[in-house]
Amino acid sequence: MSESNPALPTPEPGSVKTFVLDTNVLLHNHTALTSFADNKVVIPMVVLEELDRFKSRNDELGRNARQAIRTLDTLRVSGSLRSGVPLENGGELRVAPIQDVSGDLLDLPMAAADNHILGVAYALARNGEPVIFVSKDINARVKADALGLTAEDFEKQTVNIETFYSGWRDLPVAKELVDRFYAEKGLPLDALGQIAPLEPNEFVMLRDQGNPKHTAVTRHDPTGSRLVSLVSDFSKVWNIAPRSIEQRMALELLLDESVRLVTLVGRAGTGKTLLAIAAGLELILKSHTYEKMLVSRPIMPMGKDIGYLPGDKDEKLTNWMLPIFDNLKYLLSGRRRPVETTVEQLLRDGVVSLEALTYIRGRSISSQFLIVDEAQNLTPHEVKTIISRAGENTKLVLTGDPYQIDNPYLDSSSNGLVFAAERLKGSDLVGHMVLSKSERSDLASLAAERL
Repeated sequence: MSESNPALPTPEPGSVKTFVLDTNVLLHNHTALTSFADNKVVIPMVVLEELDRFKSRNDELGRNARQAIRTLDTLRVSGSLRSGVPLENGGELRVAPIQDVSGDLLDLPMAAADNHILGVAYALARNGEPVIFVSKDINARVKADALGLTAEDFEKQTVNIETFYSGWRDLPVAKELVDRFYAEKGLPLDALGQIAPLEPNEFVMLRDQGNPKHTAVTRHDPTGSRLVSLVSDFSKVWNIAPRSIEQRMALELLLDESVRLVTLVGRAGTGKTLLAIAAGLELILKSHTYEKMLVSRPIMPMGKDIGYLPGDKDEKLTNWMLPIFDNLKYLLSGRRRPVETTVEQLLRDGVVSLEALTYIRGRSISSQFLIVDEAQNLTPHEVKTIISRAGENTKLVLTGDPYQIDNPYLDSSSNGLVFAAERLKGSDLVGHMVLSKSERSDLASLAAERL
């Protein structure tokens, strides 16, 4: 940017702003076109070129690209997209042609589409518009800031990860309340006095203020407005027992048939997947609550064909499902038959089924214990699609680590796992637990903490 250029205008709170959208925003969420209230939305022409490259893909990016293009086509009946068309929310949308700003942006090669988009934003700001550049690309936001532009992430479907709901709380109380809970097998909420409202199925650790080791682990029952005891019998959960209070609470949710959706969030080694599979085996093979266990992982964007590997569908999936096999073998070890034989028998009989998320759209999954592992790599829309597939008597478990994300369009605050946990926490059909301590091994715990 040349030194003779005047400072770019700064968007003022409460004023009408011009939001210039990067392509990745529409690929992440096509409703971004109409998500900026009564402000102006600008789509650079090169964004349409990039959407055109994605529209034929059979995955979430392709669907969002096609929907964004359809929305723009629908808006054409309201006027000229170049001049600007009105939106139902009181705003305006227009498509901006490529701007000639090469003299001002000497450091940015215009052969790159991202730089063309930045060029449009810069040209509009230079002409006096209060521009805000919106992108999911961190580097693009950094470049925008270096040019003097105001840059933001698209935050319509984001969660403040710093204040993320943990699923339980530690509550210091008088000794008498802990004793009363044990004596009465429960405690009315009004006995606790003024506390922050509890979510349905939230756990509360009642801790004696005078003796911190004198505690009671409770669960909020919203139907009776009281704290109740945990009821699950953990001596019968296959080959494992909970190693932490968080795992104890997680198993309570996993084994409760009335809780239809459980979200388990935690770093590597906290036992998320192991607990889910153990509960599934318990509820299928012993209590016969469900007919089968279906396990899936987002091995690639939802809807993408699982090609590129030799073999049929099952052989291809085996390579991606090795972590699931590892957990099954651990849980089924120590029995009379070789563990490999037992696992193969479960798969052959259809008691346990491994599937790619590719095939879940359009299905109605009934009477199954459904586990979606690595759910942090799914978008909020993909998670909504999965949850909407749950039929009668199906329990869904979503597990993942929001700090280990491979999807380039997601981060710890915008992925479908944390979004679902935060948005659905007010329902008594939903349970949630954050597992903080790694139980895999001392070395795994050290790596999770320091690396």
